Amino acid sequence: MNPADVRRLKDGDLETRKEDLRLLLERAADGDTSAKDALCALVRDYPGYHRSLYCLALNHAAVFGDDTLRAPLLAALADTRYNCQAWAAMGCAELGFHDAVPGLVAMLDHPQEMAREQAVIALGALGDESVVPALTPVLRDPIAGMRERAAESLGMIGGEQALAALWDEFENRRYYRIGYIASALSTFTPDIIPRLCEAAGSDDPDQRYWAAVALGSTGDDRAVPTLERLQAHDRGSTVFDGMVGVAAKKGLRTLRRIQAAIAARES
Repeated sequence: MNPADVRRLKDGDLETRKEDLRLLLERAADGDTSAKDALCALVRDYPGYHRSLYCLALNHAAVFGDDTLRAPLLAALADTRYNCQAWAAMGCAELGFHDAVPGLVAMLDHPQEMAREQAVIALGALGDESVVPALTPVLRDPIAGMRERAAESLGMIGGEQALAALWDEFENRRYYRIGYIASALSTFTPDIIPRLCEAAGSDDPDQRYWAAVALGSTGDDRAVPTLERLQAHDRGSTVFDGMVGVAAKKGLRTLRRIQAAIAARES
């Protein structure tokens, strides 16, 4: 590690230090070991650096991070004085530090929305079914973005508990617009398709609407007959004036786009 790189991150005006950090990140991305060492030193010795530099560095943790950052990032998760817990959560998720999970669960009660949001995202990346009970209440959070992140994380974790939590929100909607629930349910393909097809025959037009959205997001041909039926015959309207037939039409387009994207990647 070049001591001059470290000094430049500690001395001088903040804007100059930010520019020096940017240059270090560029060097690290090009494989410069000295630059990576200087960036790791920033994260390891974080109380000695300006918070904004720490945050900017951890936005790119994958560029330079290694296992030497495990202990300092776990410490930063609980460091309310330094007040960069959201970025510590990002770093733990990016570097795959599964032992951060208890600290991330504790952050779900954090007073700062960003810290809570990053904890939810990190739990989706690092957690297993044991964190589902902690994430489930976030599906009822008054902040829409929090609900969306929780649904995404539960979809990433998978398993019967996560599916049960998402399906409960699908059937017992606490909010009118639950596209995020539909998207998360689609990740349980193929097992979820029969259940969604059955929901598409519900007496509730809202449930049929969101079933159509979810079926389209599966990208699975087994959803096509149900979507075509809804498009052709369902004239139901939701509480927010959405048309079930239109949702089915859009669902078919989404399904085909997903299939085309998969085919393009495979070729």
